[in-house]
Amino acid sequence: MDPFIKLEKVTQYNQLKGVETQHPLISVFDNSNSKPLPNHTRIHFGFYAIFLKAGNCGELRYGRNNYDYDDGTMVFVAPGQVLEVNNTDNYKSTGLTLLFHPDLTRGTSLAKNISQYSFFSYDFHEALHLSLKEQQIIKDLFSKLEYELSQSIDKHSKNIISNNIELLLNYCVRFYDRQFITRANINTDILSKFENLLNEYFQSGNTQDSGLPSVGYFADRLHLSSNYFGDLIKKETGKSAQEHIHLKLITLAKERIFDTEKSVSQIAFELGFKYPQHFNRMFKKNTGYTPIEYRNLN
Repeated sequence: MDPFIKLEKVTQYNQLKGVETQHPLISVFDNSNSKPLPNHTRIHFGFYAIFLKAGNCGELRYGRNNYDYDDGTMVFVAPGQVLEVNNTDNYKSTGLTLLFHPDLTRGTSLAKNISQYSFFSYDFHEALHLSLKEQQIIKDLFSKLEYELSQSIDKHSKNIISNNIELLLNYCVRFYDRQFITRANINTDILSKFENLLNEYFQSGNTQDSGLPSVGYFADRLHLSSNYFGDLIKKETGKSAQEHIHLKLITLAKERIFDTEKSVSQIAFELGFKYPQHFNRMFKKNTGYTPIEYRNLN
């Protein structure tokens, strides 16, 4: 097994890269002026990391997927994630790196909103690919953060730094929205496969044993992270992946309600519900009627 390195502090990462620490909770630097990360290692991050890659930048792995970086690619890492480093012999560090510890943002709007940036939980093969204009916007924000770190710390420093990080992340939200749109063909294919998987799941006859399907189940079958899959479905259809699962359940339930030889509880169990009252509640929420009322009306 590859050596395991646990990094809880930004300063520890800086030491690995041979970079000067200007602030204990945040670091911004150009990778071309740093050392490569130790090869064939697994690194646990205790802080946020944002990488803007320029050219081939080695191979990292998160979860089960690899990503061989191209020019103008952004990758986001959240505290608690583990990355594997596998570089070629002639690998040279390039691009820009931003690291910041959660303690840096405490009491700021970024601390309240950080959980909304779901791309921190995307897999590496779901990275953000930037146009030249988009790259320049991100590089300008990196430069502003570098400038602020080069100044003496005062009462304004924390808010200015956190506001610039938040602005950078908001631009990334915009750029990801653009990426979802420009990959319409790929997204349509994923939607089609999702619908087929939904049908297969409920036609398998195993739902009573396997229970209700989760968003994570379908994301895994499609080789996507749950967050990326959920965001893609929401942006393409206006409904969440969970809503699509519920709609499929209600459609099937409406068909089976007319089988008067089966009780509502039997139908609920067959669909994968553990408790019939949960089925009743979902059915009424979506139709305005209880299953019994719907059966009687029709």
